Amino acid sequence: MGKEAPTARRRQRTKTRAGWAEGHSRTIVSPLEFKSRWGRRIYWAVLTTVVVLFTLIFVFPLYWMVTGAMKTGEEIAQMPPTLWPKNPDFSVFADAWELFDIGLLLKNTLYYAVGAWLFALTVDVAAAYALSKLRPWFGNAILGGMLATLMIPPIVVMIPAYITVTEVPIFGWHLLNSPWAIWFPVAANGFNIFLLKRFFDSIPDEILEAAEIDGVPPWRVLVSIILPISRPILGVVSIFTVVMVFKDFVWPLLVLPDSEKMTISVGLSQTAGAVTQNQIMAGLVIASIPMIIVFFFFQRSIMAGLTAGSLKG
Repeated sequence: MGKEAPTARRRQRTKTRAGWAEGHSRTIVSPLEFKSRWGRRIYWAVLTTVVVLFTLIFVFPLYWMVTGAMKTGEEIAQMPPTLWPKNPDFSVFADAWELFDIGLLLKNTLYYAVGAWLFALTVDVAAAYALSKLRPWFGNAILGGMLATLMIPPIVVMIPAYITVTEVPIFGWHLLNSPWAIWFPVAANGFNIFLLKRFFDSIPDEILEAAEIDGVPPWRVLVSIILPISRPILGVVSIFTVVMVFKDFVWPLLVLPDSEKMTISVGLSQTAGAVTQNQIMAGLVIASIPMIIVFFFFQRSIMAGLTAGSLKG
């Protein structure tokens, strides 16, 4: 009787702790403090301040670029600077479009981006599917080698990559001033292959085994089963590839020296010395619009794709 009482008390304490852990979670603000009037006020005040502060930090450079484009050169150099132009000049955007020939630069960049997107999806999806579902010999070692390339600074491989596109080994192709000089490096992306493989790993093998029993070849399984299921992660890889081509500067500067074939980032820099500072900012604003539109239209796809495949159940 005496031994049973401590045992019963220990069981009761265990149940009490388990019930408390199940109904409560550790947070910065305890549930009791949050229920009080001042606790809620302080919590929402701190949260609002942090959100507004970080929003201003990220949005202010874009705001400064847009308003700076509408200022005169004297007002840009004025100290202290003005937060809003005294006499906004919207005609500078039309001037920048003509001076930089932004129409041609956008067309070139869009052409490179679409080609890189198609080429990257073809190569990366095939590689990820082979590593995930076909499981070749030394597949983990191959994936590890791909991921190891992400640890190497891009500037280190810049010169070897440039020598390669100058004269491709074995084939002897000269790819300077060719879109293939952009497409080949973009397609060889270990991070995209890793993202795709992680998603493909989350697809149940039973689906593929049922298709194999029905006599469906592996390539048909990829096209008819894997790709329709993988739309979220395919959207993320597509966005990453297009944004990479739009924002890249050093590599297009090296491999596309012809002024008629430059990307928009290179073209703006080449003409910057012959125009005013507000015209440069206006050109940068116009160049930023396509990527801002892409973000607002596909922000849900980005978040959905990044979390897709993270849980396997």
